[in-house]
Amino acid sequence: MTRLLIKNGTVCNDDSMFKSDVLVEDGKIVNIAQSIDPPSSDVEIVDATGRLVIPGGIDPHTHMQLPFMGEIAKDDFHRGTEAAVAGGTTMIIDFVIPNKGESLLVAYDRWRNWADPKVVCDYGLSMAITSWSPEIAHEMELVTGEQYGINSFKFFLAYAGVFMVRDEEFYQGMLQCAKLRALARVHAENGAVIKERADDLLQQGVTGPEGHTQSRPEELEAEATFRACTMAAQANCPLYVVHVMSKGAAAAISHHRQQGAIVFGEPIAAGLATDGSHYYHEDWLHAARYVMSPPLSRDPSTPNALMKLLAAGELHLTATDNCTFDCKQKALGKDDFTKIPNGVNGVEDRMSVVWDRGVHQGLIDPMKFVSVTSTMAAKIFNCYPQKGRIAIGSDADIVIWNPNATRIISKDTHHHAVDFNIFEGMEVYGVPEITISRGRIVWADGKLQTEAGSGRFIKLPPDSQIVFSSVDRKKEANKPIKVERGEGKSSEPATSKLITTASSDSNHNFVKKQPPGGASSITF
Repeated sequence: MTRLLIKNGTVCNDDSMFKSDVLVEDGKIVNIAQSIDPPSSDVEIVDATGRLVIPGGIDPHTHMQLPFMGEIAKDDFHRGTEAAVAGGTTMIIDFVIPNKGESLLVAYDRWRNWADPKVVCDYGLSMAITSWSPEIAHEMELVTGEQYGINSFKFFLAYAGVFMVRDEEFYQGMLQCAKLRALARVHAENGAVIKERADDLLQQGVTGPEGHTQSRPEELEAEATFRACTMAAQANCPLYVVHVMSKGAAAAISHHRQQGAIVFGEPIAAGLATDGSHYYHEDWLHAARYVMSPPLSRDPSTPNALMKLLAAGELHLTATDNCTFDCKQKALGKDDFTKIPNGVNGVEDRMSVVWDRGVHQGLIDPMKFVSVTSTMAAKIFNCYPQKGRIAIGSDADIVIWNPNATRIISKDTHHHAVDFNIFEGMEVYGVPEITISRGRIVWADGKLQTEAGSGRFIKLPPDSQIVFSSVDRKKEANKPIKVERGEGKSSEPATSKLITTASSDSNHNFVKKQPPGGASSITF
């Protein structure tokens, strides 16, 4: 039995901070108290004086060893999770992405076979829906069961002809998600328009990485985000918008939340620390390294704005979309920007980037940091408080965090299997000095202490309460209105018919009931 005793630290959860010792036995937190004496001589003591003791980070959006655009992402499940724990992340949620028409069950087995022998920390899976049929709907029901442990489904409104689904398929998918109490996730861009713009730019001789951002202007992300939120409301389905990259997309989320919609917004490390000016760099390879979709914002004020929206609760948690391709792979698009493999790093640097741009800049406090890097993901994906909290009975996924130390991010010291880093040269405050996965130290003194296959697959059950607790009430409140028009009934003025479908407020004043799906003004 492995035993650790963390002494003299400050425990920091999403809702409280307090001085305390933490005792870990056999992968679980078994005691939290102001002072704990070692229960036996075989306990390893970890001195956390002057440090925060925080829940391990949860990155809810990664693509390890993803086959994409004719290549395979360089970070596999071994190197990718090693990079994660080196940065203070102790759980990832990766995406199973079936080929068009492929069985979800076949794709699921493929991802499990890739991941299980390699992961050095715990992981969960989310399932992409790349085509639609009654068989896919049935398989969605199967994979949300106990045997498979999937509780979210991702829909692409981009990558026409590859992953993209049509609006009616997306809507049908969300109806099924709502039925299964599974979270719908969306990559929101207007894929059809992007394809037309890309073709036009290539015909005009724009072939470099600058064409990538020009073919995918921010307005198309904002439009698709608003459209996705609108359709989700019609389906009475909670929605999670992945990689929110622009102010317009964030504003669309905010607008729908103000109308009562259940929408979660996820900015990523890349969008919180870099901007789209890189696409116009005179060095082609430098520019190509930053190619991802949606692209980085052309507005240099966007990273700080997204962080402020996290602080305000308008956006809710952070991820990375970690999907790495090396310089040789990026160069495959030398003469055609549409052939540059899309993806960047982030899983190792997310925690430090968020601390530096959030806590160190005075925009968020340490408790909010824990929320947006760990706890909110655990709640949304229904593994809280097993994950995302320092509490008795929780998994001992713990990070000893030095809030005052700095480090310089570099490809020469990172643990990714890729030969560049989009945060190259950045000095960031906030350093994970020790990472503990299930009670076992996997990162300390700047060195990995990992074992391939030591991580576990975490089954994620449906019906997360933070996601679905108000859905049934919404359905009842928005029941269709049926007007009875039997033969022989006398005609009534339109105004009196409205009163028959009205309700009264606390002062007994009649209030007209808005038909479900009624239009609302756009004010953002």
